[in-house]
Amino acid sequence: MAVKNLDEREFFFGHKACAGCGGSLAVRIALKVLGERTVAVLPAGCMSAVGFNFPQLCFANNAFITPFAATASVMTGLEAGLRRRGEKDFIVAGFAGDGGTADIGLQALSGAMDRGDNILYICYDNEAYMNTGIQKSGLTPPGAKTSTTPHRGSRRPKKDMPAIVAANGVSYAASASVGYLDDYIKKLEKAKSVVGVKYIHVLAPCPTGWGLGSDETVEIAKEAVDVGVWELKEYENGRWTVNRKPTRPQDLERHIDRQGRFRIQSQYQEDSRNGQR
Repeated sequence: MAVKNLDEREFFFGHKACAGCGGSLAVRIALKVLGERTVAVLPAGCMSAVGFNFPQLCFANNAFITPFAATASVMTGLEAGLRRRGEKDFIVAGFAGDGGTADIGLQALSGAMDRGDNILYICYDNEAYMNTGIQKSGLTPPGAKTSTTPHRGSRRPKKDMPAIVAANGVSYAASASVGYLDDYIKKLEKAKSVVGVKYIHVLAPCPTGWGLGSDETVEIAKEAVDVGVWELKEYENGRWTVNRKPTRPQDLERHIDRQGRFRIQSQYQEDSRNGQR
């Protein structure tokens, strides 16, 4: 299925996300592919904050907010409960940010993987805790400025969540990008047909946190793949397959320079001159 052939119905709309939000695009496309029989599960984070605004619910299908650490646990319970009721042709899909996946929600996800639950977990990775003020997460890349790493940027390597998940022997794992929607759609379709734990890790830039214009989201997400800082790959039958190789590695420096979150040193020097350390 290509983007032009997606279901015309909208299952996630009227939300309060910032202009150019990559996470909202990732959720919107996923629900179009997965369909109306999808039960969406969301922890605290950007998508729950913008999608559940009383009295307005921005999901056309069933959707639940979970405690921050319990996304995969709630998914387990919902899947088991619906199956016990005799429901068929449904899918329980979780949508969690990078912090809710790699940090706060990792224990529950580990348990679900150990049990082999029939769930689809999607991490929309904007590389920081954007909803609460752009704090560093376990998926913030080295050098990126956040509100908790304001002067010198993150000093830690980014966790390789797809590899961590694959090491648990799940049924299917993949990385994707909102810059390559056809690839993302194919992986969603494949995950929909697989039994067991499925995991998709999708790059979803945040213009606010990344220091970009609201019209640059898709372009920067595509460029990340092209220059080689984000890999499109999938894990099946115990092995990884790379879906697309970098086509513009020579543009890596430009890709980094255009993002305000990496303009650390000049700001640090300015703060130092002003007596702020």
